Amino acid sequence: MALSIGIVGLPNVGKSTLFNALTKAGALAANYPFATIEPNVGVVPVPDARLAELAKIDNPAQIVPATVEFVDIAGLVAGASKGEGLGNQFLANIRETDAICEVVRFFSDPDVVHVDGKVNPSSDVETIKTELILADMATIEKALPRLEKDAKRDKAAAEKLETAKKVLEGLNEGHRARTLNLSDEERAAVYDLHLLTMKPILYVANVDEDQVTADFAEIDGCAPVPISAKIEADLAELDAEEAQMFLEEMGLEESGLARLAREAYALLGLQSYFTSGEKETKAWTIPIGAKAPQAAGVIHSDFERGFIKAETASYEDYVALGGEKGCREAGKLRQEGKEYVVQDGDVMHFKFNV
Repeated sequence: MALSIGIVGLPNVGKSTLFNALTKAGALAANYPFATIEPNVGVVPVPDARLAELAKIDNPAQIVPATVEFVDIAGLVAGASKGEGLGNQFLANIRETDAICEVVRFFSDPDVVHVDGKVNPSSDVETIKTELILADMATIEKALPRLEKDAKRDKAAAEKLETAKKVLEGLNEGHRARTLNLSDEERAAVYDLHLLTMKPILYVANVDEDQVTADFAEIDGCAPVPISAKIEADLAELDAEEAQMFLEEMGLEESGLARLAREAYALLGLQSYFTSGEKETKAWTIPIGAKAPQAAGVIHSDFERGFIKAETASYEDYVALGGEKGCREAGKLRQEGKEYVVQDGDVMHFKFNV
């Protein structure tokens, strides 16, 4: 399952520069609004040092990391929910992603104009939050006549109507739908409305180069990830060894992409398990709490449908004992059944019969 994250923000906050650095896709970055007309999409690997350690043991023909799909969506402006700028088109693009990554300008470059004339992170966040809320209010208000009609003859539809009204009330008060403490049943009831403010959101503080290790106050209840898009752009031009030296010189342990990918996984409740052998060493993305058959199904639906068992070793045991053979000899290769909850880093081999 590829994780899709829409990169949003006001014009000229560094979205496309960050996207270019993350994907090396060369999306147009220009010092004026709407440099991005169509959403640019790039699929990038999720950095995971464990893959290299597994590969040292199994010497695979290829190493396949998990991936994240980044969608660079053009800058939103005040009035986007009513079609200002190129608003409606961009709101539709956000709707198709799993999560939202909002880039907030903290950097102070006087040569890059701010759409409102001054750098004000809290105001920028409020502008986009307001536009997403207004878009969701319009979605619900448009759906209400249909929901009211359905509610007259169907109990489930009546419950859906009540939930929609509850969410609308919360939106009217300035709250994102995701923060309204809805029950699982209520979330399911309004799922097909595809509300923008129901999506998980993380914030990137696009900072000056000397601020990348600083701590920043929470934005809308979330701790922002400080990233210098300029540093990431410089890193994108270097090979792996040069990039590592550059990071060390900057006093950083990892790139912004690594931090962003990790935060995104945590935000969406995801983790990785591995398969490893002569052909390939590969990371697979699953939800935290997934059971063995569900994990097998990420590889192929037949694996889940005909699941028998999973031969499983923890990553730590697999590395410490030199691979599958060592784990088997030490009694650390477990036979797990359908109820086994997969742990982050498990190295697995599935038995199935269709």
